[in-house]
Amino acid sequence: MMGVEHIHNLLALDGAEVVALCDPDPGSLGTAATLVPNAVQFSDHHSMLEAGGCDALVVATPNMTHVNVLLDVIEAGLPVLVEKPLCTTVSDCRRVIEAAGSDAVVWVGLEYRYMPAIASLIDSVMAGTVGPIRMVAIREHRFPFLEKVGDWNRFKANTGGTLVEKCCHFFDLMNLITGARPLRVMASGAQDVNHLDEEYQGRVPDVIDNAYVIVDFDSGARAVLDLCMFAEATRNQEEVSVVGDLGKVEALVPESVLRTGIRGKHGIGDIQEVHVQDSGIGYQGLHHGSSFVEHKRFRRTVLEMMRPESGLEEGLWSVAVGVAAQLSIQENRFVEIDEVMANGLGGTEGD
Repeated sequence: MMGVEHIHNLLALDGAEVVALCDPDPGSLGTAATLVPNAVQFSDHHSMLEAGGCDALVVATPNMTHVNVLLDVIEAGLPVLVEKPLCTTVSDCRRVIEAAGSDAVVWVGLEYRYMPAIASLIDSVMAGTVGPIRMVAIREHRFPFLEKVGDWNRFKANTGGTLVEKCCHFFDLMNLITGARPLRVMASGAQDVNHLDEEYQGRVPDVIDNAYVIVDFDSGARAVLDLCMFAEATRNQEEVSVVGDLGKVEALVPESVLRTGIRGKHGIGDIQEVHVQDSGIGYQGLHHGSSFVEHKRFRRTVLEMMRPESGLEEGLWSVAVGVAAQLSIQENRFVEIDEVMANGLGGTEGD
């Protein structure tokens, strides 16, 4: 699904051409080939890398495969955009970072920062509209995990856990908005509704479907995530709220609304509300145009040999918070980020 989504975005992007496709699943490869029938097809990435002919790669493989695919791509010297999460564990993220050194271009697909309303919120925060950041609240109320090839996304051993697989997006936003490093995490969550009646080779899925996650930052700011994956009967899937000394700004998606309230100027119910549009988006796709913006910026990064806006460092920290949140639920305690970073945690423990 995400491979096809990336192809649609690239077909809409001036100055980009899809010349090769690679997938070990014949059905997935065939679906992709209907969009770019002239592209050379491969069933494994080693053969594609050996054949050459590509200027950059997009990796949209199952999470647990990222580390080995990326190590091979980095060795081949190609710029790469890899879907989130960077890897499923902190230790694997570090393996990729070590291999990349200072020269490799690795962009991590944390595209939620480019959704028009959220991008406008980030710009407003960076401009100092609400002053020093004290609190960030993110709510995602959405549908359950979709079906994927081989049902790989039903198990934490493959995904890193829901709070890594899905929520690295939101931890990235928290890190970006606060401009600070996370210190500790406290989470409460469970698998209460989704996938409980499913079984795969005798195994029942073990991915949580709802959680609250609190993150303390070294700046003194704090953030909270409210996740529910059986709440598709809702108006907005994502709501991001940022409060500072001077006021509050919030973004609503998919309404694409930005609301701003300044203390001493606005009161409850009396705020500035703007519908945010980006005329430069050539393809809306599954993420409200954010993937198209991401590809535009990735292309520019490759051509101008720039540092990726959403690179290895951002990928690592977004995974680290997710791993800490998973561990917090498992062990019912606060988890210090230093513990996660020192031990390279993550992996197959049950939620």
